[in-house]
Amino acid sequence: MSTNPEGPRLKYFPISWFAVIMGMSGFSIAWSRAEHIFTLPFAVSTPLVTLTSALFVVFIASYLAKILRYPEEVRAELTHPVKIAFLPTVSIGLILLSIAYLPLSKGLSLALWSFGSGLHFVFTLYVLSSWIHKTTFDIKHLNPAWFIPVVGNILVPIAGVQHGAVEISWFFYSLGLFFWPILTAIIFYRLIFHQSLPERLMPTLFIFIAPPAVALLSWFNLTASIGHSGTIFYYIAVFFFLLLLSQLPIFLKLKFFLSWWAYSFPIAALTIATLLMAKESGKVFFAWSGAVLLGVLTTVIIVLIVRTVQAMLRRTICIEEAH
Repeated sequence: MSTNPEGPRLKYFPISWFAVIMGMSGFSIAWSRAEHIFTLPFAVSTPLVTLTSALFVVFIASYLAKILRYPEEVRAELTHPVKIAFLPTVSIGLILLSIAYLPLSKGLSLALWSFGSGLHFVFTLYVLSSWIHKTTFDIKHLNPAWFIPVVGNILVPIAGVQHGAVEISWFFYSLGLFFWPILTAIIFYRLIFHQSLPERLMPTLFIFIAPPAVALLSWFNLTASIGHSGTIFYYIAVFFFLLLLSQLPIFLKLKFFLSWWAYSFPIAALTIATLLMAKESGKVFFAWSGAVLLGVLTTVIIVLIVRTVQAMLRRTICIEEAH
């Protein structure tokens, strides 16, 4: 047994921790949009962005330390058929932070967007190449987290258009939009005709909500209109939310894993999309729906933070996984 308890915990610090950044960034952006649309007399988005930025720095420092001290563990993680999909959560975290910083500092937003988008493209090429050339992947490894590497490209235009990078934004949007239906089809094939997802990965089903919700947000930034395409994207996201909501009793019985953070960003994306629908349509129904979703999202984030802190104190995360 090691005499240094922190060593092993760093050794098993997973790349999936960056899903926390995705959730917290989405949470910050949702509150920022709500403050603007509802002209709230208070602002919580700025401290939320600051907190999320601090967490990102801590996670980056921790993972860099892991790379230096335990390179073999990092290598194993980045070649793992399931864990590899979480590698781009790092770059997506940067892209989401660039969106969150748009109303606060356009210069910082541009820097985060430029680095995050470039890094995400590199990660996309790496993961796609791994999918194509690896012979160790099996249908049981397939899960909705596979959306993250390639469909995550849809996020780029939200801040990209604001920074004048219109053609680059269309490039990333086209890439994400191409792979979204492909992955949806093969993941549904896996869910219907093969064994159910293991308990640890069940929360990733919520990721189905994110691509259409984000597709609407980027579409609006690219075209300055929701239009028929944006409306279709929105209602696809709503359908997946209702589908998963109907299975709430199943999700409530799940044991806590870090993968629970997969609940956060998809709900945040739907909340932001609903607030956009409220702003552009002027319909009270969307405004009320956005407010309710923001309440749901806030509750989910609070629960996730509490459960994560409890798991850290009990040392049930950042430990060696059972084989």
